[in-house]
Amino acid sequence: MDKTQAVSTTHDKTQEAASLQAKQTITITDAHPFGWKDKIGYMFGDIGNNFSFNMVNSFLMIFYTNVLGLSGAMVGLLFLIARLVDAVADVTVGRMVDNSQLTKEGRFKPWVRRMKYPLLVFSIVLFVPWVKDLSMGLRLGYVFLTYLLWGIFYSAVNIPYGSMASSLSDQPSDKTSLSTFRSIGAAVGGSIVAYVVPLFMYVGSSTQISGERFFIVVIACSILGFLSYIVLTKMTSERIRTEKSEPVPMKLLLVNLLKNKALIVLVIVDIVVVINQNLSMVTIAYLFNDYFRNTAAMSVAMIFNYVIIIILAPFSGWIVKKYGRKESSVVALFFGAAIYTTLAILHTHSVIVYLAMVLLGALGAGMFSMMVWAFITDVIDNQQVLTGIREDGMVYGINSFSRKVAQALAGGFGGIMLTLIGYQSSAAGGVVQSDAVANSIYYMATGIPAVCCGLAAIILLFFYPLNKKQVIKNAEILRNAATK
Repeated sequence: MDKTQAVSTTHDKTQEAASLQAKQTITITDAHPFGWKDKIGYMFGDIGNNFSFNMVNSFLMIFYTNVLGLSGAMVGLLFLIARLVDAVADVTVGRMVDNSQLTKEGRFKPWVRRMKYPLLVFSIVLFVPWVKDLSMGLRLGYVFLTYLLWGIFYSAVNIPYGSMASSLSDQPSDKTSLSTFRSIGAAVGGSIVAYVVPLFMYVGSSTQISGERFFIVVIACSILGFLSYIVLTKMTSERIRTEKSEPVPMKLLLVNLLKNKALIVLVIVDIVVVINQNLSMVTIAYLFNDYFRNTAAMSVAMIFNYVIIIILAPFSGWIVKKYGRKESSVVALFFGAAIYTTLAILHTHSVIVYLAMVLLGALGAGMFSMMVWAFITDVIDNQQVLTGIREDGMVYGINSFSRKVAQALAGGFGGIMLTLIGYQSSAAGGVVQSDAVANSIYYMATGIPAVCCGLAAIILLFFYPLNKKQVIKNAEILRNAATK
């Protein structure tokens, strides 16, 4: 059964917004009821994402410094510039997705279906080891161009994939389950990459990276990611469909977005949390390579963030239902800040102690990371309640923009900090870092998450308006409007 209604709310709107709202028709179809097929299919989408994104996020910097022979400062500047350009691409793709034609299978799935091909190609060409034989100028040009294009094609898949969540169901509990299953997908894809890659990328038992072995693993991961996107498009069904007779003018759209305090605060919190996640993944590679000098333990440490997601997943629905997304995330972030602060003070040289503490600390950002995709769907609903206009792709694009800015800042900061502390590239052979450099890497690996988790908790606690009660209220408003 289809239920079609131009959704309206009780809030005052400008004449232009009201006119556009009247030209926006929302269809809710129950032809294929939401269920396990959607959850599993959506999970595979983030498995695919992480076969590409986690490879880049965790290993591209060390590939550039230790295989291609680039300095940390060069790589940091490259990441900063490319990610800022890429962030603009997120908003652009979000706008294009919202204004694209609504097809029989929906608005978002056709984008994933088409754009997974160029993403597969550029996920591989990023890690071509023979680039090290080019002159420095050609090397820099190659890595900048390929990294920039990879980011754009990743946006062209990830933005419609993320926006799709709000179209699969209008029920808050279903959105919680989608966020949970997406996080499980990230955990599965990310943990496979984080565990397997360090086992194959080194020459024997040394800390020298084999570019050729690295390249083979990258090809395998890219193909697995491609196959995961096929599962995503086959198993999910878009039920909430927005038909527009004309696009929302950009000026009006931006004005309406600025009215959404929840979006602004979520953007800020996401920037802080993503900076923490990205710097943590980068510093872990250097920490175990140069401080603990235990590459086997690196594989274990890198999967902890994903193990936590799998541990929390069975309880997430109950936790959110009882306490709310905002409330449970705040408590977890404060807990994580306390654990990492303790770890920084301990300054341990024991791998066992460090791993045990990191497993606990991962609970901090883990709860928020698992719920962030449901946070975004809450914000999309809130935007519709406030303005009467639904723009899934643009709202998701704005949030993704903030994450890319955070990734740019993290990449730039991480590379620059490595240079400032005196880190020496080991492209020409195994280089043993000084004790001072190794200790600085340790304090980066523990101090950054302590500060970021604490700051994110404070901002979320005092400024984010969508508590448990408001989320339920917004869902009722939209449901009642759509079924009149």
